[in-house]
Amino acid sequence: MSKAPANPPMARADRLLANLGYGSRREVQTMIQSGGVIYDGAPLLDIGRRIPFGPDLIERMTVRGQPVDPPAPFTLIMNKPPGVVCSHREPGRSVYELLPSRWRSRDPALSSIGRLDVDTTGLLLITDDGDLLHRVISPKSAIPKRYLVGLARPLDGAEGKIFASGELVLSGETSPLSPAQFEALGAASAAITITEGRYHQVRRMFSAVGNHVVHLHRELVGNLAIPEDLSPGQFRPLRPEEHSALFDNII
Repeated sequence: MSKAPANPPMARADRLLANLGYGSRREVQTMIQSGGVIYDGAPLLDIGRRIPFGPDLIERMTVRGQPVDPPAPFTLIMNKPPGVVCSHREPGRSVYELLPSRWRSRDPALSSIGRLDVDTTGLLLITDDGDLLHRVISPKSAIPKRYLVGLARPLDGAEGKIFASGELVLSGETSPLSPAQFEALGAASAAITITEGRYHQVRRMFSAVGNHVVHLHRELVGNLAIPEDLSPGQFRPLRPEEHSALFDNII
């Protein structure tokens, strides 16, 4: 069993489950009073009972016969498929629609850590942990992100020097990009590692050298790779050792 903190935070049972997306407070109260929640092996019938929600909650509580969803802070790793957006506001199907519907009602809300555009695939993290989100995306962290790139035209051989120079300025911007690592993988394919997250950065970098990205896949964030057991569209909670891997490959 996971070791719980000495003084875990606590919340009323009905508020806790409502914040985890199991329904409105009234709906959750009805579910509790009807015996739908088991806590420490017995029905939890007191809607006002204060429940500690440490990491061991998922081992102590079931909801409608299933382990309760992890409380905040909660982070998912997803193998993002093509054709979905990473925003709650952009038109089109979103990555959040791949998750259980109740997770879209969690409070605090789940958000992607950075965004992959609709056609980009690969490693995506989704979290309600604001501190983790800001640490990963902060330019000060300089966490490397490795992408595999398929191009419309063959490489000309100058890309590596240009991308590593720290002097490339993208169209519409005034500050140069930080140096990026480049590796040619084939006549029209490459790997590129960047430490920033500017808008459509990789696509714009190749556009700046006269090429066009036709396929883009994020392979690594830090030293974290997509788990081999995650097919496109699949996801699972991020494990502690994977969380650490985010920060152990800083350039």
